[in-house]
Formats: sequence, C-alpha cells, structure tokens
Amino acid sequence: MDLWLGDGMPVLAPAAGTVTFAGTVVDRGVVSVLHPDGRRSSVEPVVAAVVVGQQVGAGDVLGALDGSGGHCAPRSCVHWGLREGDRYLDPMTVLPGGGPIVLLPVAPAG
Repeated sequence: MDLWLGDGMPVLAPAAGTVTFAGTVVDRGVVSVLHPDGRRSSVEPVVAAVVVGQQVGAGDVLGALDGSGGHCAPRSCVHWGLREGDRYLDPMTVLPGGGPIVLLPVAPAG
C-alpha cells in the first residue's frame, strides 16, 4: 500500500512490535516490525530513527520519509507492506473498517 506523505515527515508504526530490521535494501531505507500476532510490517523509503531490537508502540515514530525519488514521483509516498510468513497481505484488511479493496464502476460524466 502506498500512502502519500511529504518528504521528511514522520513515518509511524502501524502497530506495536519489535524492530527486526532498520537499514538499506538496494538503495532504499527500510524498517521492519514484527508484531505480537506474528505478522511483519515493513515501511520504505525511510531514514530510520529506531534500531533492531527496539520495542515500538502503535503510532511511534519509526523514522522520516526519504522522498528523494521513487515510484510515486513526482509526489512522495511511503510504502507499507504486511506479511504473514512468506505471504503478502493487504494492509487494508487489518485497519479498523478495512477490508478488501473493491473497484466500483463510475457513472459516465454528463
């Protein structure tokens, strides 16, 4: 899931857990958090403000968005990935009121 965010803005933990990775993958800063339910969230591109082994709460600052480029250009965005084991999940399904994303038809203009 990509979320628009201004360059340098804080990136927050989506849920409580333990930081399992805070570093660079290829050329992007990544922070991963293992949650008590066994799921793992990763956010990128982030300049980390946390270290591996650190406990974080929901809404705690993980770092700042590094908007120096990326797939959302010309805007800046943070990518939030969620995994259970090796299976990727839709992060919307774990948000209050979330669920699968469904595209609905749009009535023609006029």
